[in-house]
Amino acid sequence: MRTFESLSEREILALAISLEEDDERIYSDFADGLRENYAATAEMFEGMREEESGHRRRLIELFQARFGNHIPLLRRHDVRGFVQRKPVWLLRPLPLKIVREQAAAMELETRLFYERAAARSQDAGVRQLLNDLAQDERQHKERAEALERDTLPHDVREREDETSRRLFVLQIVQPGLAGLMDGSVSTLAPVFAAALATHKPWDAFLVGMAASIGAGISMGFAEALSDDGSLTGRGHPWLRGVVCGLMTTLGGVGHTLPFLIPDFRAAMTAAMLVVVLELGAITWIRNRYMETPIVSAALQVGLGGVLVFLTGILIGGS
Repeated sequence: MRTFESLSEREILALAISLEEDDERIYSDFADGLRENYAATAEMFEGMREEESGHRRRLIELFQARFGNHIPLLRRHDVRGFVQRKPVWLLRPLPLKIVREQAAAMELETRLFYERAAARSQDAGVRQLLNDLAQDERQHKERAEALERDTLPHDVREREDETSRRLFVLQIVQPGLAGLMDGSVSTLAPVFAAALATHKPWDAFLVGMAASIGAGISMGFAEALSDDGSLTGRGHPWLRGVVCGLMTTLGGVGHTLPFLIPDFRAAMTAAMLVVVLELGAITWIRNRYMETPIVSAALQVGLGGVLVFLTGILIGGS
């Protein structure tokens, strides 16, 4: 791997051409990935792609004039100092917020590269072009904002943000909430039944961990195998399965951990407090993301929790 300081002007220009080609293709992928759900933002990235294409042509013309037609292959991963980019452009569906953040990071990195390259260049023509491109990148943010204003009127931006929110709810919040509710509520009965039947916190802890992990595995597979997301828009099935399974396990482990306390009464008191917090968290999520009225959400969640809790108490105390 080369250091930036070891590059010749010929290699710096070759690297700049490669960087512009990468950015052009990434913006093109952003546009393609966003077109179905965020048509206006896709148009914005298409405009940014055209700007990168113009930069690449100017660099190639200067390279040919100075060094001939053969451009050596030099990529960002061949030179130390570049940040490794996560290939978010390959995700489907593309997360709108992550795309915007990635685009901003790309513009900053490219500007810093041109500033360093111009400072090292000894050729007046090369230095001039690199300084011009650095200035272009400084103004790129303003141009991107102008493109956004032109292609994303306020009402369109609001609609796209709302679409992004709905996809997040559909693909992450819903399976996570289903898992959290299942783990927090369904494991109440076996955990508290075991605690009351044995009066041994460690036994209740083992039962709770087994129930939580088992429920997490079961719920994860059930969610992943329910549909492939191609028609429902619910996203990749295995992502939903992982989210659902982890949240199911988390919901059960929450009120199981207090049974690590050796004293039975203290463990029971702590576990019941955790249950109240868990049910409160579920109520908040339902109100925040599912738009369920807070009182209605609290009654629904509380009723289910109380019924399962009483089931555990009755069985454990019999």
